[in-house]
Amino acid sequence: MSTLIQLQADTVRDNLYKAPFAARHGLSGHPLFTLDRLVRLAQSMDRDRIEYNAGRLAPDQRPEDTPGIDLPAVEVIRRIETCGAWMAIKNVELDPDYRALLEGCLADIRAAQDADAEPVEDIRGFIFVSSAGSVTPFHVDPEQNILVQIAGDKVVRIFDNEDRSLVSEEDMEMSPDKHRNQRYSEDFETRARAFRLGEGDGVHIPYLWPHWVEAGESYSISLAITWKTPSVIRANKIRFMNGALRRLGLPQAAPGRRPRLDGAKVFAYDAMRAGLEPFRRSESLRRLLRRVLFGRKANYYYGS
Repeated sequence: MSTLIQLQADTVRDNLYKAPFAARHGLSGHPLFTLDRLVRLAQSMDRDRIEYNAGRLAPDQRPEDTPGIDLPAVEVIRRIETCGAWMAIKNVELDPDYRALLEGCLADIRAAQDADAEPVEDIRGFIFVSSAGSVTPFHVDPEQNILVQIAGDKVVRIFDNEDRSLVSEEDMEMSPDKHRNQRYSEDFETRARAFRLGEGDGVHIPYLWPHWVEAGESYSISLAITWKTPSVIRANKIRFMNGALRRLGLPQAAPGRRPRLDGAKVFAYDAMRAGLEPFRRSESLRRLLRRVLFGRKANYYYGS
């Protein structure tokens, strides 16, 4: 059995991409997840790869009312036991050490899949450093995910993504100026499936399955190991174009409803992305591009 991500082949066969399921891992105590190493990682990352705010939020937290933390990112990590904060370090695959670790984890996932499963592409990693009691509000993520708990504990509440009374198709459309937080009501809670994660535990959160997360009584470190399949990449392109067209007053059907139009949206997305890619290679240009195309809200994480 793997020392990284420990999966049962029958569980993966029956549930991967279809439903949440528990997993085990061997990353607790790994030197890449000490606070000192995470400080060095944060120092090496562009500022738009780091998001942080006060941790004690509500599941239905309004983005515009989210309180910040008046500390530099590295001090948030150093003081995470006492500062009452939540932090995400994004795209840690850009660091060679973390990239190698993620590749090893994904090798375990590939090994547990059927031979005819969709390829694993666009591997990314997101490290969450949270003070005790911190909450990640109700949201959806545009990728496949195995979340592993490395230090501390947390509860992850996951909801069926086929239930459009929770998150509508419109709310699943994508744009840099849309905050990930979704509307949440207390009566949703009866529909949650709760996974309690301690050190060594993990959970698979499939593409666009709504969830919210609450840290336990000590500070928490966890890693989201994410990837996309070709079908997810295509659906994301369509949802991005749908969001752009909705802003122009042209609401669109969900992916799969109009295949020919979907194909045109994918073509348009690819052409637009190719033209903009040279401008995305530095943080300053990314920030300017987001502001010009999508407004100030697209750079919300700089307000932390």
